[in-house]
Amino acid sequence: MTPETIVDLLGPEIFLPEPARVNLPPGVSTGFAWTPGGGDVLYIEATLLPKGKGLIITGQLGDVMQESAKAAHSYLWAHTEEYGLDPQLFSDSGVHIHVPSGGIPKDGPSAGIPLAVALASLFSRKTARQDTAMTGEITLTGRVLPIGGLKEKVLAARRAGINRIVMPRANQKDLRDLPEHVRKEMEFFFADRIDDVFARPCRPDPGVEPALNAVS
Repeated sequence: MTPETIVDLLGPEIFLPEPARVNLPPGVSTGFAWTPGGGDVLYIEATLLPKGKGLIITGQLGDVMQESAKAAHSYLWAHTEEYGLDPQLFSDSGVHIHVPSGGIPKDGPSAGIPLAVALASLFSRKTARQDTAMTGEITLTGRVLPIGGLKEKVLAARRAGINRIVMPRANQKDLRDLPEHVRKEMEFFFADRIDDVFARPCRPDPGVEPALNAVS
């Protein structure tokens, strides 16, 4: 039996994961989904709604993921001065957040970091790195908490051609579950706080380099 005969017997794939995007416009970041069949790369898309109010969230996101989006939005709004963002945009514009593959339900807290990066990219009009995928729960005070399914998520990124991963520092120990050649091929950046994910242009801590300037 060959791969070709498998397709003949079972038919074409029912679902094909989205390939890695070559260019990300402002307001888009790369995250992960965990499924019983393994990890998948997913994209967070955000756009401003002039004279709108609040958040519109689509893409079949569950309650926990919607709460992560609200926490990310509130955190950035509360720290506009530190991140060089215009607070007027927050008060005068609504935001629509969408995660494609809307026919597939998605939930869980691990999209907190990519949600925050997508919103920071949107409000700053700076693009996120297309070679970097992110995972991690965030809190309203900016802490980054550990997540599950790290091995499956890293392997999904590798399949998609993405070689940089931002993850909670508390999950660093889980890298031992990856094959050694995968650990050598990938770059990993560890975050304790959302500040570690993207630089703070207004008030950087002296002598401290951010783990990754994800919005560049």
